[in-house]
Amino acid sequence: MSSENNTGEEAGNQALTLLIRMDQLAALRRNILAAIPVNLVIAAIALFVSIHSGHGREGVAWFAAVSVANAIRIGQAWPAVGQKASHARQPGLHETRLALNRLCVTALLSGLVWAWVPVLCNGCTSPQTLFYLTIICGITAGAITHGTPFALMPSCFILPPLLSVFGCLVYAGGFDRNWLALTVLIYAAALIRFAWQSERAFCKTSHLKNQAVALAGSLEEARAQAVQNAQEMSHRAMHDDLTGLLNRSGFIREIASRINGGTAPFCLMLLDLDGFSSVNDTFGHHSGDRVLIEIARRLSETLHGAFTTARLGGDEFAIFCDSQATDTSPIKLATRLITAVAMPLASFDAGRLSACIGLYTGTERDVTELLTRANEALLAAKAAGRGQFHIFNEQLRARLEMRRDIERNLRRALEDGEPEIWYQPVFGYDGQKLVSLEALLRWDHPEHGLVPPQEIISAAALSGLAEPLLRYILSNICLMIQELRASGHTQVRVAINISPREISRLAVDELLLSELAHHNCPPSMLEVEITEETALDIRSVQDKLIRLARGGINITIDDFGVGYSTMATLRQSYVTKIKIDRSFVKDIAKSHGNQILVQSVLNLGQSLGLQVVVEGVETRDDAACLRRLGCGLMQGYYFLPPVRRAAALERLGLGQQN
Repeated sequence: MSSENNTGEEAGNQALTLLIRMDQLAALRRNILAAIPVNLVIAAIALFVSIHSGHGREGVAWFAAVSVANAIRIGQAWPAVGQKASHARQPGLHETRLALNRLCVTALLSGLVWAWVPVLCNGCTSPQTLFYLTIICGITAGAITHGTPFALMPSCFILPPLLSVFGCLVYAGGFDRNWLALTVLIYAAALIRFAWQSERAFCKTSHLKNQAVALAGSLEEARAQAVQNAQEMSHRAMHDDLTGLLNRSGFIREIASRINGGTAPFCLMLLDLDGFSSVNDTFGHHSGDRVLIEIARRLSETLHGAFTTARLGGDEFAIFCDSQATDTSPIKLATRLITAVAMPLASFDAGRLSACIGLYTGTERDVTELLTRANEALLAAKAAGRGQFHIFNEQLRARLEMRRDIERNLRRALEDGEPEIWYQPVFGYDGQKLVSLEALLRWDHPEHGLVPPQEIISAAALSGLAEPLLRYILSNICLMIQELRASGHTQVRVAINISPREISRLAVDELLLSELAHHNCPPSMLEVEITEETALDIRSVQDKLIRLARGGINITIDDFGVGYSTMATLRQSYVTKIKIDRSFVKDIAKSHGNQILVQSVLNLGQSLGLQVVVEGVETRDDAACLRRLGCGLMQGYYFLPPVRRAAALERLGLGQQN
């Protein structure tokens, strides 16, 4: 590191030295071009005096020599006219020194010519001697004045004529001439001393100037680099690194700007890919990234006009435009986008992807509200299936308002005990014996009436109340378990529905076991029904399910047949029961296919040692059909709809006959 610093310092010193030498050279050239005309004028006057004094032939020869010397010096100085040291190709330090040395040589040549001035005055003995001495003093003083950047050059010029005068005066002899000769030497020494002092001052000034220029250049370079870095950081902060589209922050900023200056109505589309998670799971995230890049390209190619496109995160994209951006209707545009996404992917054997799109069109100018409404439409589109789009309408508006009211009121409702836990029984042995109770969440909202359980759970998740809600439900279930134990029904279990998503987000295993212990309830009287979302979701929470099962809690797979359950999931040791979805049970007495399916699941459950519950039994004929198939456990409105806790306990007290 030390050697690198030394090398860098040496390079910096050499660069500074070069700049100083270049300043000296440029200043000398300018000064030479300014001094030569004066030199020629003085030489012309000397020529005139020499002719007048009878030395015309010598004067003409001398003046010709002066003119040649000056022409050479002008030729050396002329390339610098109008140029700066920083222009085009800069000479090196060696080249600059050579140029300075050449100026010194030509200055010496010119000085040698001026050294012949005593010839014009008979070796400084003629009456014109005083005139020529004055000329010599003037020309040498002028040379020092114009040669301050580089002392060697004026020194080379003044020494020959002054030494020539000194020699002539000494040779002529005499008291006055000897002292005058000494004065010439003192004068020459003073001029040379002044020249070197002037050069040092010039170099110091040049050094400070070039340091300031270098510092200013460094500061400007640093400023430019800082500006560039800031621009790059701003671009990266507002754009998605993978696709190059705007990210969420950039998109919100861009559409906020466009809304302020745009013309309503506005259109916002949220696009979400169907089946993208399976691409990552099956082919890896690298392939998933390739898919996202390709989808971004297709969106850009499909959209023509002033559209703002972004990747909001994951596999969700957004498109915004105002009424002036396109003549194409939002419906046609959504159809084109869905078609573009569904096209086969070149060199990627992943089957067909599809996309769902939620659209909002209207005059709303609040960005957050725009995104919320488009997202509501997207949820509706995804609920309708793959490759669907949905436009935000009054029905969704009412649903959105209800959800907002639920989010605002849920905390207070939990504190006031407004949500209720109802129970629907599961009967066994031909529907004659109560086996278990399924706990169902109910909330009769003062404005919106009965709120669907899923809406309550979603609102709790969004408002940070997922754990308080789960504790609230479990606390009520524990009260029911205590009532069952007190009445001697210790074999009746109570089931709670929990999605894999909730299990993954919360420490459900610790929460359930600690709550049961707190209420002194046996874990064997609690069932956890896992609602199917994806097989991956269930696998991702297996550790928690295993801990629950080891703690004595029974695990049931709910809605079997419509989700993504696999044989591997059913073979897990923690699973004790499966529930056949109601969609296979409705009107089963009239559907031979559903009868075969239910019979197959019953056989599967028996072979795996699992209990099988059939839910959604609503008619006498369906119940009779299920009995013939060998269903031992049934649940549905035909037996008993969901009822409050008191009604369920009353049912137990009245017996188990239907």
